[in-house]
Amino acid sequence: MDAIYDSSSLKLKKEFLDAEDFLPLNGTDYIELYVGNAKQAAHFYKTAFGFQSLAYAGLETGMKDRVSYVLKQDKIRMVLTSPLGPGGEINEHLDKHGDGVKNVALWVDDASKSWKETTNRGAESGFEPKTIEDENGKVVLSAIKTYGDTEHIFVERGAYDGIFLPGYKVWESDYNPEGAGLKFIDHMVGNVGWGEMNKWVEFYAKVMGFAQLISFDDKDISTDYTALMSKVMTNGNGRIKFPINEPAEGKKKSQIEEYLDFYHGSGVQHIAVATDNILDTVTKLKSNGVEFLYVPTSYYDDLLDRVGPIDEDLEALKKLGILIDKDEDGYLLQLFTKPVGDRPTLFFEIIQRKGAKSFGKGNFKALFEAIEREQESRGTL
Repeated sequence: MDAIYDSSSLKLKKEFLDAEDFLPLNGTDYIELYVGNAKQAAHFYKTAFGFQSLAYAGLETGMKDRVSYVLKQDKIRMVLTSPLGPGGEINEHLDKHGDGVKNVALWVDDASKSWKETTNRGAESGFEPKTIEDENGKVVLSAIKTYGDTEHIFVERGAYDGIFLPGYKVWESDYNPEGAGLKFIDHMVGNVGWGEMNKWVEFYAKVMGFAQLISFDDKDISTDYTALMSKVMTNGNGRIKFPINEPAEGKKKSQIEEYLDFYHGSGVQHIAVATDNILDTVTKLKSNGVEFLYVPTSYYDDLLDRVGPIDEDLEALKKLGILIDKDEDGYLLQLFTKPVGDRPTLFFEIIQRKGAKSFGKGNFKALFEAIEREQESRGTL
């Protein structure tokens, strides 16, 4: 599918999206990670990233096979789920992938219609529409499968007034550290195998009515050693953005190949979360123990010549290693964590947009060289 955007501004052509947006999405409802120990993982995300306790489901709520802790920070909801016994699909997912994103839940007005529209267009069903309810109302859920073992769950919650979903109770906790200023999911990046990027670009275009916002090839995203290709897909109102990466030929193993090797297949590579003050957020995260990629101070030598005037103090950005890039609409600031688990797979991006709608193309070389330094230390470059 050809890119549908105004090349001068990367803005989507509204008339195209109005015609194609048969799947209205209100936003990201939640992200669910399968993890080896949900209780301990919840403590990590509270302590390190400033999430707050929201809801819980487990033995105490009648759930016998799994336990789930729900965390919240502003508009971000993250569910951490672990199995309560051997066997089953959660254990299979953990054995194959390690801790990772299983479900990207999308908030819709009609989960039944969303499932019907997407499956009629070729999506493989995750599960058919079902209604769950409790004393606080009802929620309709359905799901389709996407790359790897990842699924999209459609969540219709207009008739529900509970804490999260039926079957969950309020998670009472005496430990709720201060938030880190994380606001919402800006975008979520998927890594797919060799030659699979266009397949999944077509999936999001045909099955979900997304448009291609921008693409990058190995000439845009490469270093002396590694390369990758990427296309960014977005829904009609622009609230959901899914860049899709695949490896490209290079002299050494790219970060995408490393991910695919250790995740054992396609999956969510990183979650980009927005902040209104990246200096404050990164300072808090670092003090909480979050580890970020190292950016050489030489990156800042000609920075202002490349991006022009910025509101932030350059020395403060340099001290924290924050990257800056610009497009025709403004500039953005971003920084990437190291992998948050033992496998070199899932990580987070912290991003602040000052008008820019792009994804930091000018930072790709510096970013990937930083990742290569980490790969070299792991012996996987």
